[in-house]
Amino acid sequence: MKKIKNILLTAVIALSSLSFTFAQSKVAHINTQELVGSMPEMNTAKAELEKLAKTYETDIQTMAAELQSKVKQYDSEAGNQTDEANQSRLQEVQGMEQSIRQYQQQAQSDLQKKEFDLLKPISEKAQAAIVKVANAQGFDYVLDSTQGQGVILANGKDLMADVKTELGF
Repeated sequence: MKKIKNILLTAVIALSSLSFTFAQSKVAHINTQELVGSMPEMNTAKAELEKLAKTYETDIQTMAAELQSKVKQYDSEAGNQTDEANQSRLQEVQGMEQSIRQYQQQAQSDLQKKEFDLLKPISEKAQAAIVKVANAQGFDYVLDSTQGQGVILANGKDLMADVKTELGF
Protein backbone atom coordinates (compact mmCIF):
# COMPACT_ATOMS: atom_id res chain seq x y z
CA MET A 1 0.00 0.00 0.00
CA LYS A 2 2.84 2.36 0.87
CA LYS A 3 4.54 1.57 -2.47
CA ILE A 4 1.37 2.49 -4.37
CA LYS A 5 1.12 5.80 -2.49
CA ASN A 6 4.78 6.56 -3.27
CA ILE A 7 4.30 5.74 -6.94
CA LEU A 8 1.15 7.87 -7.13
CA LEU A 9 2.86 10.75 -5.33
CA THR A 10 5.84 10.50 -7.66
CA ALA A 11 3.55 10.43 -10.69
CA VAL A 12 1.61 13.49 -9.48
CA ILE A 13 4.84 15.41 -8.84
CA ALA A 14 6.25 14.39 -12.22
CA LEU A 15 3.05 15.34 -14.05
CA SER A 16 2.77 18.68 -12.28
CA SER A 17 6.40 19.55 -13.06
CA LEU A 18 5.83 18.39 -16.64
CA SER A 19 2.72 20.54 -17.07
CA PHE A 20 4.58 23.49 -15.47
CA THR A 21 7.37 23.06 -18.01
CA PHE A 22 4.92 22.86 -20.91
CA ALA A 23 3.12 25.94 -19.63
CA GLN A 24 6.36 27.88 -20.04
CA SER A 25 7.24 26.42 -23.42
CA LYS A 26 6.31 28.09 -26.67
CA VAL A 27 4.66 25.69 -29.07
CA ALA A 28 3.89 26.23 -32.75
CA HIS A 29 2.57 24.04 -35.53
CA ILE A 30 2.78 23.75 -39.30
CA ASN A 31 1.31 21.45 -41.92
CA THR A 32 4.52 20.25 -43.57
CA GLN A 33 2.68 18.35 -46.28
CA GLU A 34 0.92 21.53 -47.35
CA LEU A 35 4.18 23.50 -47.14
CA VAL A 36 6.14 21.04 -49.28
CA GLY A 37 3.25 20.81 -51.77
CA SER A 38 3.24 24.56 -52.25
CA MET A 39 7.00 24.90 -52.81
CA PRO A 40 7.96 25.85 -56.39
CA GLU A 41 10.47 22.97 -56.58
CA MET A 42 7.58 20.57 -56.12
CA ASN A 43 6.04 21.49 -59.49
CA THR A 44 9.33 20.72 -61.23
CA ALA A 45 9.63 17.40 -59.40
CA LYS A 46 6.04 16.43 -60.27
CA ALA A 47 6.61 17.27 -63.94
CA GLU A 48 9.77 15.18 -64.05
CA LEU A 49 8.02 12.22 -62.40
CA GLU A 50 5.05 12.47 -64.77
CA LYS A 51 7.39 12.56 -67.78
CA LEU A 52 9.25 9.46 -66.57
CA ALA A 53 5.97 7.65 -65.81
CA LYS A 54 4.65 8.46 -69.28
CA THR A 55 7.84 7.06 -70.85
CA TYR A 56 7.45 3.80 -68.93
CA GLU A 57 3.76 3.64 -69.79
CA THR A 58 4.50 4.08 -73.51
CA ASP A 59 7.15 1.35 -73.39
CA ILE A 60 4.77 -1.05 -71.65
CA GLN A 61 1.98 -0.33 -74.14
CA THR A 62 4.38 -1.00 -77.02
CA MET A 63 5.48 -4.28 -75.47
CA ALA A 64 1.84 -5.30 -74.85
CA ALA A 65 0.87 -4.50 -78.46
CA GLU A 66 3.78 -6.59 -79.71
CA LEU A 67 2.67 -9.45 -77.47
CA GLN A 68 -0.93 -9.25 -78.71
CA SER A 69 0.25 -9.23 -82.31
CA LYS A 70 2.34 -12.37 -81.75
CA VAL A 71 -0.49 -14.13 -79.94
CA LYS A 72 -2.87 -13.38 -82.85
CA GLN A 73 -0.32 -14.57 -85.38
CA TYR A 74 0.44 -17.74 -83.45
CA ASP A 75 -3.25 -18.48 -82.88
CA SER A 76 -4.01 -18.17 -86.60
CA GLU A 77 -1.03 -20.36 -87.54
CA ALA A 78 -1.47 -22.94 -84.74
CA GLY A 79 -3.39 -25.42 -86.93
CA ASN A 80 -0.58 -25.52 -89.50
CA GLN A 81 2.22 -26.06 -86.95
CA THR A 82 3.50 -29.13 -85.20
CA ASP A 83 2.86 -29.67 -81.51
CA GLU A 84 6.52 -28.96 -80.82
CA ALA A 85 6.38 -25.65 -82.71
CA ASN A 86 3.18 -24.65 -80.91
CA GLN A 87 4.76 -25.55 -77.57
CA SER A 88 7.81 -23.47 -78.44
CA ARG A 89 5.61 -20.54 -79.43
CA LEU A 90 3.66 -20.86 -76.17
CA GLN A 91 6.90 -20.67 -74.21
CA GLU A 92 7.94 -17.62 -76.23
CA VAL A 93 4.64 -15.87 -75.44
CA GLN A 94 4.94 -16.76 -71.76
CA GLY A 95 8.51 -15.39 -71.77
CA MET A 96 7.28 -12.14 -73.30
CA GLU A 97 4.54 -11.87 -70.66
CA GLN A 98 7.13 -12.44 -67.93
CA SER A 99 9.39 -9.78 -69.45
CA ILE A 100 6.53 -7.27 -69.46
CA ARG A 101 5.75 -8.01 -65.78
CA GLN A 102 9.41 -7.63 -64.85
CA TYR A 103 9.63 -4.36 -66.75
CA GLN A 104 6.51 -3.08 -64.99
CA GLN A 105 8.00 -3.96 -61.60
CA GLN A 106 11.32 -2.34 -62.49
CA ALA A 107 9.54 0.76 -63.77
CA GLN A 108 7.55 1.03 -60.51
CA SER A 109 10.73 0.62 -58.49
CA ASP A 110 12.55 3.23 -60.58
CA LEU A 111 9.66 5.68 -60.18
CA GLN A 112 9.64 5.24 -56.41
CA LYS A 113 13.40 5.76 -56.21
CA LYS A 114 13.22 8.83 -58.46
CA GLU A 115 10.38 10.26 -56.35
CA PHE A 116 12.42 9.76 -53.18
CA ASP A 117 15.50 11.32 -54.78
CA LEU A 118 13.52 14.35 -55.98
CA LEU A 119 11.50 14.90 -52.80
CA LYS A 120 14.27 14.40 -50.24
CA PRO A 121 16.07 17.73 -50.89
CA ILE A 122 12.73 19.57 -51.01
CA SER A 123 11.70 18.10 -47.65
CA GLU A 124 15.11 18.88 -46.15
CA LYS A 125 14.87 22.48 -47.36
CA ALA A 126 11.41 22.82 -45.78
CA GLN A 127 12.65 21.26 -42.54
CA ALA A 128 15.61 23.66 -42.36
CA ALA A 129 13.32 26.64 -42.95
CA ILE A 130 10.93 25.49 -40.22
CA VAL A 131 13.78 25.11 -37.72
CA LYS A 132 15.25 28.50 -38.67
CA VAL A 133 11.93 30.32 -38.28
CA ALA A 134 11.08 28.50 -35.05
CA ASN A 135 14.45 29.37 -33.53
CA ALA A 136 14.21 32.99 -34.66
CA GLN A 137 10.77 33.34 -33.10
CA GLY A 138 11.75 31.55 -29.90
CA PHE A 139 9.61 28.44 -30.21
CA ASP A 140 10.65 25.42 -28.16
CA TYR A 141 8.46 22.94 -29.99
CA VAL A 142 7.07 22.76 -33.49
CA LEU A 143 4.40 20.16 -34.10
CA ASP A 144 3.59 18.89 -37.55
CA SER A 145 -0.13 19.39 -37.98
CA THR A 146 -0.20 17.00 -40.93
CA GLN A 147 -2.36 14.10 -39.83
CA GLY A 148 -0.30 11.34 -38.20
CA GLN A 149 2.94 13.32 -37.76
CA GLY A 150 4.94 14.23 -34.65
CA VAL A 151 7.35 16.76 -33.22
CA ILE A 152 9.70 18.54 -35.64
CA LEU A 153 11.78 20.63 -33.25
CA ALA A 154 12.30 20.11 -29.51
CA ASN A 155 14.52 22.77 -27.90
CA GLY A 156 12.66 22.66 -24.58
CA LYS A 157 13.86 20.79 -21.53
CA ASP A 158 13.53 17.05 -21.77
CA LEU A 159 12.28 15.71 -18.45
CA MET A 160 12.90 12.05 -19.28
CA ALA A 161 16.12 11.71 -17.25
CA ASP A 162 14.66 13.54 -14.22
CA VAL A 163 11.48 11.44 -14.23
CA LYS A 164 13.50 8.22 -14.53
CA THR A 165 15.67 9.29 -11.59
CA GLU A 166 12.58 10.14 -9.57
CA LEU A 167 11.07 6.73 -10.36
CA GLY A 168 14.33 5.00 -9.42
CA PHE A 169 15.54 3.68 -12.74
